[in-house]
Amino acid sequence: MTTRILCASTLYGAVTLAAALDSGCFGPADRTLLLVTNNAAVPETATPLDRMPGFEALRDRFDGVLSWNEAIAPFHPSGWSPRGDDIPLWERYLRMLWELADDPVELGVESLQVSPALSVTRCFPDAPIDVYADGLMSYGPTRNKLDPLVGERVRRLLHLDLVPGLRPLLLAEFGTVPEVIPTAAFTKVVARLEEARPESRAEAAEPGGGALILGQYLSALSILTPEEEEELHLSMVRGAVEQGHTRLLFKPHPLAPAAWNETLEQEAAALGAELTVIDRPELAEVLLLRLRPALVVACFSTGLFTAAHFYRVPVARIGTGLLLERLTPYENSNRIPVTLADVLLPDLAAGRSGPPFAAADPLGPAGGNLPGLVAAVGFAMQPKIRPDLRTAAERFLGAHLDETVRRYFKRRRLTALGLPGGLPMPRRAVVRRLSRQPAVRRVARRVRKAAGK
Repeated sequence: MTTRILCASTLYGAVTLAAALDSGCFGPADRTLLLVTNNAAVPETATPLDRMPGFEALRDRFDGVLSWNEAIAPFHPSGWSPRGDDIPLWERYLRMLWELADDPVELGVESLQVSPALSVTRCFPDAPIDVYADGLMSYGPTRNKLDPLVGERVRRLLHLDLVPGLRPLLLAEFGTVPEVIPTAAFTKVVARLEEARPESRAEAAEPGGGALILGQYLSALSILTPEEEEELHLSMVRGAVEQGHTRLLFKPHPLAPAAWNETLEQEAAALGAELTVIDRPELAEVLLLRLRPALVVACFSTGLFTAAHFYRVPVARIGTGLLLERLTPYENSNRIPVTLADVLLPDLAAGRSGPPFAAADPLGPAGGNLPGLVAAVGFAMQPKIRPDLRTAAERFLGAHLDETVRRYFKRRRLTALGLPGGLPMPRRAVVRRLSRQPAVRRVARRVRKAAGK
């Protein structure tokens, strides 16, 4: 009796899993269980996924709902991982707790590079793994070097087609096969969530239009200061009003300070517009269906791409230039999402809005070579995990490195990696770098061995 355990920490992740199940992305299994993880800093004060509004519309796809927090209490899901010697004990304990007996287990997880997903996969060392993508980060390289005992078990990367035609880099070092979750299946699940809300019919009767602003809590990640992020939100309000919108809808991040909402309301009123704060926990995609906005504004939210490609709503981004400068270290996993938003989406600060640029537009950014740009940024982020991308990075930078493309790279990074666009390196530094290359060391050993003979 095969048991499939699918892990989710957000409603967006649960919707993605439901779409994958509905479209047949997962093969047959005797049981499918949803393992819910609550990764909030203080889980006791946050609503778990299975008690969020709208989850009941997803529950029928699973034969049972489990709690990872309860299973490992009092440890925190984001900070705990089993010790190597304890893994057999934890597997035996979880099989007893979840009544798995000796059944074969299959796992479906998100964000495999970190706990809790990594911890779950380690507790079942023989289980094959499917990874489903948590938004735009799937287009970037794996953020940490994974233990081959985990990475080699990954069969597929299931992802939404957020950037049509672009192949994800995530987990490709293990030969993982990317597989697209059909867009129609995802939007159908979102529609069911929207219908399940009692107030949805009344709200749908209201006229659509206006601008929907999606807030992000970047100061919590130490990317911006609270003052800078508040100013970023204010610039979204000003830009939307300059585009002719007098009805604004703001969806703040759940953890963002409430004082920001008051500041935005005052700014909108001063500009002759009305701003309404959406204070309920809602998926951005559900809001797109219910409110039918004429424009969606954010920094680099995944919601910009679902709005543009799934619902054909005009979008605009703002603040990506500042984030490209501030993201540290260079391998920060937000770099690829910020890069994609900066390259493909219209800039609100320049007075633009509308559909994304075509990824293959020969007149667009980087000469239409979006895969080349992503490969070059991906190599610069993780040269040790993806050394196979060096040739693609050198080729792209050698052909396209101008002032527009240079904003996605740091000169110091290009210099350290010996890529086009970096500063010339002293001969001694070049020799030292070559001497550290495994291929060069192997050749040197062979030469010394031959000379000794």
